[in-house]
Amino acid sequence: MAEIKNTHHHIIEILTDLQDHPLMEISESPGHLLLLKLWQREEHLFGSRITRKETRIDTLRSEIFNLCLYFFTFHVFFFTILSTSSVTNDTGSCKKWWIPMVLNLSVSVMMVFLVHMKLCRYWKVCGELQRERMDNRALTRCVQELRMKGVSFDLSKEPAIGNRMKSSSVEIKWKPLTWCKNYLVTLCFVGVMGLAVPVCRFMACV
Repeated sequence: MAEIKNTHHHIIEILTDLQDHPLMEISESPGHLLLLKLWQREEHLFGSRITRKETRIDTLRSEIFNLCLYFFTFHVFFFTILSTSSVTNDTGSCKKWWIPMVLNLSVSVMMVFLVHMKLCRYWKVCGELQRERMDNRALTRCVQELRMKGVSFDLSKEPAIGNRMKSSSVEIKWKPLTWCKNYLVTLCFVGVMGLAVPVCRFMACV
């Protein structure tokens, strides 16, 4: 009989604790419950957008790698063919050295343009992904706070979504260095284009 009473008392204590739990308080408050559902829905949307952007970044990274591979493969074949043709036709190849140069530059410019556009898109999506993650963290903190505080949570409080810290003078000062770092592939391609001109003439007239 004593055990039954103790069990009954224990159950009453559990029910009392549940009633005092913040989530129970939220379920009994229409305003807090609505806010929690809205924020949870927003969290889900953030998660979906973050996943899509991560997939897009992986795709862009793969496309940039393939373009780099095509660029250097083209130059290997191009200079191999140019070297072979200059050996078999050493009388007239030197006079027409500008023809392979124009061909090389035309293809190179097109590929440099494609790579640079892909890089611009890549860094843009990276920036968007970083902002999405920051906003998602701010929203998650508010959801956790709401769950812990219950009805004592201030309904007028909003997540710090979209608030951005202004760039510091150090970031502005080193902006050109950051640009060079982000678009190093483009700079390398331009450097190869610049070297291709004298190499074309040298190989055609050697």
